[in-house]
Amino acid sequence: MTAPARDQARTARRSLLAWLAACAVGGGLALLAAGRVWVTLGAAGGPTGGGGGSLTGNDLVAWLTPAALAALAAVLAVLATRGVARRVTGVVVALLGAAVAAGAWDGTRGGTIAAAIATHVTTGVTSDGFVPLESRAWVWPVLTAAGGLVLAGAGVAAAVLSVRWPGMSSRYERGAGRAGTGGAARVKDADRAMWDAIDEGEDPTA
Repeated sequence: MTAPARDQARTARRSLLAWLAACAVGGGLALLAAGRVWVTLGAAGGPTGGGGGSLTGNDLVAWLTPAALAALAAVLAVLATRGVARRVTGVVVALLGAAVAAGAWDGTRGGTIAAAIATHVTTGVTSDGFVPLESRAWVWPVLTAAGGLVLAGAGVAAAVLSVRWPGMSSRYERGAGRAGTGGAARVKDADRAMWDAIDEGEDPTA
């Protein structure tokens, strides 16, 4: 391998490692923040949190964690594929990341919170279905959205740049290529030795 080729291969590996780190950060951030309490409810007439319960991001938007996990699984699939399949998988990562970001926004909407209250919380709901006291931890939906956007950007990068990245099978393919070349050379040497023996009047089958 020439020096420019080695430099290109090294750059591609560094790009891939940076991409993997970004995906890990984005996915981990989304998973962590989605499991935190986004909304704390207070019972009617009582202090905030006084028996009203709380709602995590996953309570508000049930598919936040599944979408983040699917995005991370697609990241691994990017490593295992090549060519068009790798680009398509990168698009899948981008779409799942966008879904996580959209879910984080949806989890802050009043209608989504009201629906989650009706499903998950009973002690803080009055007869008309209204919970008068609530506090929102905005940091968690913001971090979830940030993680989703990182995944979306990483997916776009994979769709554009992944053709230059090495795959999981590159090492084995190179090893198989070397083994195949060595085997062909050994067969060629054996044939040459047989013809040399025939030229010298020897019987190579004896």
